[in-house]
Amino acid sequence: MTKVPHELLTPRLVLRPWRADDAEQLLPLLEANRAHLEPWIPERVAKPVPLPMLAERLDRFAAAFDADCEWRYGMFWREDSRVLGELSLFPRDAESRVSFADADRVEIGYWLRADMTGIGIATEAARAALDASAAHPRFTRAEIRCDARNAPSAAVPKRLGFHLAETQPEPGDTANDPPNELQVWTLSFASDR
Repeated sequence: MTKVPHELLTPRLVLRPWRADDAEQLLPLLEANRAHLEPWIPERVAKPVPLPMLAERLDRFAAAFDADCEWRYGMFWREDSRVLGELSLFPRDAESRVSFADADRVEIGYWLRADMTGIGIATEAARAALDASAAHPRFTRAEIRCDARNAPSAAVPKRLGFHLAETQPEPGDTANDPPNELQVWTLSFASDR
């Protein structure tokens, strides 16, 4: 049984596990948003690949969702089912991503197509994920980790009441680049739930 809801609904969004048949709609979005996403999203998630390979990637994401390894939700506009991006939940402990059985917290991640930024979509999706995570007894807190250079991404945890717990150095994009800074935002769930 999945430990998080299979579907999350908000006033404007439907968040559900990816399916292989989403690849046809997702591929042009990844191609059109490559420059927008590339600095922030791992290549294994955001790199456009041929349609059959993308369908396989989405199948793997769905299998990981069902196995409670990580929960990647496709983010869809409720009005017309258009793909907007992704909202992800990762079980973790204080040090790293871990199996669900070893987790005491959840990491929330998200990415959004460039033409839909600035209207609260990522915050709305993250709020839904935060509410679902807070309802689960295993999780005592949520974290959002983002590159300090990505101001729009860092604005989401601020709006949701997270506090900046620490900033960690991360290797630069290439060997000659200076280190980047990874912000770790946290929010503890109420102990009386």
